[in-house]
Amino acid sequence: MKIALVGSSGGHLTHLFLLKKFWEKEDRIWVTFDKEDSRSILKNEKRYNAHFPTNRNFKNLILNTFLAIKVLFLEKPDVIISSGAAVAVPFFYLGKLFGAKTIYIEVFDRIDKPTLTGKLVYPVTDRFIIQWEELKKVYPKGIYLGGIF
Repeated sequence: MKIALVGSSGGHLTHLFLLKKFWEKEDRIWVTFDKEDSRSILKNEKRYNAHFPTNRNFKNLILNTFLAIKVLFLEKPDVIISSGAAVAVPFFYLGKLFGAKTIYIEVFDRIDKPTLTGKLVYPVTDRFIIQWEELKKVYPKGIYLGGIF
């Protein structure tokens, strides 16, 4: 199985890295921002650099859409996993066209309100993981697994 782990640097990258027991023995690639934390954490990992900032930035949405096409075509992941943020959106929508399964993990600090990225990817996500039961009201098909931490 080939996994694409897609997310912003900072807390989103930390969320994904905390899932190491799940992905460490799998063929994988990362898509994140070229920042100090990602360079350090992922120094021995195959990584593609996404364009940032992404929040409400149309130009970088377009650039990341083209990046998603390139990465999905070259790498052909079976599964795309993300905990946000906006960089996940083109990868989830295009990933479905490429036949990938998608798993989204809503961030820990959202207890009863959705993130913008969560709302955008919810319709195309195969497994939508929530870390608080209260989010079932917002995401009815969400799967409550408790906190990652």
